[in-house]
Amino acid sequence: MPDIAVVTGAAGGIGSAVADRLRADGYTVVGLDLAGSDVDCDVTSEPSVAAALAQRQVGVLVTCAGVTTGAKAHETTLADWHTVIDTNLTSAFLCAKHALPGMIAAGRGVIVTIGSVHGHVFAPGLPAYAAAKAGLAAFTRQLAVDYGPAGIRAVSIAPGWIRTPATTARLAGDDDTLRQREAHPLGRLGEPADVAAAVSYAVSDGAALLTGTEIVLDGGATAVQAAALLRPGPRQALGLPPLS
Repeated sequence: MPDIAVVTGAAGGIGSAVADRLRADGYTVVGLDLAGSDVDCDVTSEPSVAAALAQRQVGVLVTCAGVTTGAKAHETTLADWHTVIDTNLTSAFLCAKHALPGMIAAGRGVIVTIGSVHGHVFAPGLPAYAAAKAGLAAFTRQLAVDYGPAGIRAVSIAPGWIRTPATTARLAGDDDTLRQREAHPLGRLGEPADVAAAVSYAVSDGAALLTGTEIVLDGGATAVQAAALLRPGPRQALGLPPLS
């Protein structure tokens, strides 16, 4: 029987692409989202997660659910902070908590968390998102340490700019060509299918030694970021003031 793969945030964007790719790979996929997926589930609610995963032998868990709001720390409301932390980080903890007992009993399993390069390099005004994504990478490493002896692997994937409806809306009005050319050595933004391909590898038998680490999937953007941000175009695109 094929492994059951649970994918959160599966109704759109990266989560939808991951779910489609794992189905093509032969997994039985159960997508979780607030609506529009296989199972309606609030992944920030433990009772909702527990009900969604009950009686399911989960072999692969991929946590794609995420949200962000933009404001500096002194302008961020506590409600917005909790929304971002709970959706990006707490949801991964809850899903792992309720998937792990079955994985332990089976002696195998893979957990993949979808983080962000924003857990390491930062644009202005996203303190909750930065904290959540950095925490997600650390949480994933901890899972690898704690559950490796039980045959369970844990990997985080950190995308850069991925062309989803949400990022397309954020880029509206920007010089997208300039952003791609100056900030990405490969000359393009990522696509959801790029992340899905990385997930496909991470959960495969070919990645049997891959655990406790993070795959950065950004087209080389973090390698060039420091230099790029000295140039007027990228600074303007990110809303940064000119260098004096």
